[in-house]
Amino acid sequence: QVQLVESGGGLVQAGGSLRLSCAASGRMFSCHAMGWYRQAPGKQRELVAGITSGSSTTYADSVKGRFTISRDNAKNTVYLGMNSLKPEDTAVYYCHCDTMHWGRQWGQGTQVTVSS
Repeated sequence: QVQLVESGGGLVQAGGSLRLSCAASGRMFSCHAMGWYRQAPGKQRELVAGITSGSSTTYADSVKGRFTISRDNAKNTVYLGMNSLKPEDTAVYYCHCDTMHWGRQWGQGTQVTVSS
């Protein structure tokens, strides 16, 4: 199996910044795609950003221009830089790693709270 450990969440004021990290570990795997989803209370989990092994990226319209996804393939780590945060960005953020053998694996989630 693949284990994903997220870090970097916390409480920040509106307009502030955070950087999330997610490190994948395990035996004999590689993440051909990685990304971040988020889930706010009472809402469905939604895509925030994704990145392929070739570093092609995709973003939700709501975060374009504010969030930046990147990855370090050697470390199997994905990052999410978040700027100009808004209260509506408040959610639990989950990273994922897509593998050929194990399918999509998820992290445990990290809370991001943006105060107004």
